Amino acid sequence: MPKLHMLTGWQRWWATPLVGLAGGYLASLIGWPLPWIIGSLLAVIAARCSGWLITEVPGGRKTGQWLVSSAIGLHFTSEVLSQLSSHFAVVLAGAFITLLLSLIGILLLRRAGENHATAFFASMPGGASEMVNLAQRHNAETAKVAAAHSLRLLLVVLLIPAIFTWSLPPVAPPIPAAVSWPWLAVLLPGGAMLAWLWGRLGQPNPWMLGPLTVCAVASVSFDLHLGLPNGLGQIGQWLIGCALGCHFDRGFFRNAPGFLARILLFTLLAMLAAAALGQGLGWLAGQSQNALMLGMMPGGITELCLTAEALQLSVALVTALQVLRLFLVMFLAEPLFRLWQPSKA
Repeated sequence: MPKLHMLTGWQRWWATPLVGLAGGYLASLIGWPLPWIIGSLLAVIAARCSGWLITEVPGGRKTGQWLVSSAIGLHFTSEVLSQLSSHFAVVLAGAFITLLLSLIGILLLRRAGENHATAFFASMPGGASEMVNLAQRHNAETAKVAAAHSLRLLLVVLLIPAIFTWSLPPVAPPIPAAVSWPWLAVLLPGGAMLAWLWGRLGQPNPWMLGPLTVCAVASVSFDLHLGLPNGLGQIGQWLIGCALGCHFDRGFFRNAPGFLARILLFTLLAMLAAAALGQGLGWLAGQSQNALMLGMMPGGITELCLTAEALQLSVALVTALQVLRLFLVMFLAEPLFRLWQPSKA
C-alpha cells in the first residue's frame, strides 16, 4: 500500500516542472518580463484549467524562494545599507501607507455583506498562509481568504512586471556580479538552515526571509559584491512559477465569482493608489519614484524584487519596503482586528 501511495503522488506532480519549463521557454522566446516565473505560472494554470490536475513539486516553492532570496540578499552592500538607513523614514512611511490601502478592500467586502473577519483578513497585504491562520482564529471564511490572497498574488505577478517593463525606457542588462564558490558554499546552506529554523519557530515566510537575511548580513559585513551563477536564479523563478500555478484550476475561478470580482477590483484600485502614492512620496523625499512605486505594490516580495532587479531599480529599497510591510501586517493585523471588531460588531 505505501508503494501505491508513493507512485500516485509521483504521478500527480512529475509533469509539473516539465509543463512549467515549456511555458518559461516560450515566454523567454517572446520576450515576456520575468519569463521563467510568469511563463511557468501560466503554463501550469492552463494545464490545470484543462482538467489535467498536476500538483506542486514537493519542496519546489521553498527551493525556489531559497535561491531567489539568496540572490536578492547579495544586492545589499554597505553603501546600500547606508542609503536605506538615512531614508528609513521614507521606507517606514511607504510600508504604513501600503498597509492603509487594505481599507479599500475592507470597505468593498463589507458593503457586499462579507463578515468582519473575512473582509479584514482577505484585504490585508500579508502572506497568504499567515492570513489564513489568523482568519481561522476569528471564524472567518478561510476558503475566501485564501482565494483572495491567491488572486491578488496572481494579478501582481501577471501585471506589475509587464507594466513596469514596458512603460519604462529599455535598460541594458546589468553586468553580472562576481561569483565566489567558497562564499556560496557557506551562504546557501546557511540560509537554508536559518529558513528551516525560522519555519520551526513559526516565523513568517521563512524560506524568503531566512536566506535573504544570511546573504544580506554577510554581504554588508564583508562588502562582498557577489552574485549567483548564471541560470541559478532562473531555476528558482521556474520552481516558484510552477508552485504558484498549482493554486488555480477551473473550480477556483468558478467559485464565488462575485467575491473574486470584488477582490479583482480592490487589487486594481490598490495598485493604482500605490503607484500614485509612490510617485508623491518619491517626489517629496527625493527618492526613486519607480522604486517606491514598485515597493509599495501589494505583494509578493519575490516577484517585485525580481522586477526591480530586471529593471535595475533599487532592489534593496523595494525589498526593505516589502519586508517591513510584511512584519507590520504580521504584528499589527490581529491587534488591529481586535480593536476594530468590538466597535463594529
